[in-house]
Amino acid sequence: MRVGDYTHLADTEIHFGAPHPEQNRWRSLLKTSSEIPLWAVRDAKSAKGHYPVLIYAPSGSSVSWENADLCEYLASHGYVILASPSMGVSTRAMTDDLDGINAQARDVSFLVTYAKTLPDTDLSEVAVLSWSWGGASSLFAAARDPRIDALVSMDGSMRYYPGLVKMAGDVHPERMTIPLLFFTAENANVLEDLDKYYDGPPADKVGPNVLNAWTHGDLLTVNMLGMAHPEFSSMFQRRESAQRFAENRVADYGRDDANTSHAWVALYTLNFLNAYLKHDASAKAFLERTPAENGVPKHFMGITFRPARKVSPAKAR
Repeated sequence: MRVGDYTHLADTEIHFGAPHPEQNRWRSLLKTSSEIPLWAVRDAKSAKGHYPVLIYAPSGSSVSWENADLCEYLASHGYVILASPSMGVSTRAMTDDLDGINAQARDVSFLVTYAKTLPDTDLSEVAVLSWSWGGASSLFAAARDPRIDALVSMDGSMRYYPGLVKMAGDVHPERMTIPLLFFTAENANVLEDLDKYYDGPPADKVGPNVLNAWTHGDLLTVNMLGMAHPEFSSMFQRRESAQRFAENRVADYGRDDANTSHAWVALYTLNFLNAYLKHDASAKAFLERTPAENGVPKHFMGITFRPARKVSPAKAR
């Protein structure tokens, strides 16, 4: 598979039998990267066995393969990955409201159900990986779908739109008992300058902090010190011009630093999933070590871990 093979998928994301390449902006956005090879092999023979299921929830209005590199990497370590585009209730574009979040949350649960039809899935172990807007959708899905056993969120919107979480009525982070790995982008003022970054009524933004409320499930928070928000997506990294990169740049971290950061995000995600879905002792030990002990370069990440508090069975999710 090459980058160009992935871009062609957007031709038929609305109607499988009616391609519309002229409406596919990703062809031009990634034109200069189209011949870059990735790891996946088209029509490869499936490995024998049954594997944990990982659902990928993309950013607002984005394509299902915006993080193809990361998903291929995780698949190569024994996970079945499923993803669908981020779409609104009745439009191709995602809407920044409860209707949009609920639509994507339903898509996440649909994919979990679809995974039952695949011959190589183990539905006893399911996690959702998300970036940006998909973070809120994955939280909503996990709050409503007991089949989801863990969450990985890359600078997810649940942190920036706590008001929408509060307005949902049935999504209670303080009751969640599943483990969460949350990566934050380094933007010290983002929570203080929400009006600069997001449009919408203040009610969308006002509510209890989701990470602070996450007390009954293990919480691993990883602050990526040199990473801007778009750099969590491999395809967004490829499409970003020098000018756009400069606008989003954190301090003096450059393109190579962004790639290095993304690689460490992938490795920590893999070990988190291995620890909680595959119950791998070596992966658990990896998470318990300091970044320096794991070989992370200085000034790239900071990690905090808060173990779950015990909760009575009557209150557990």
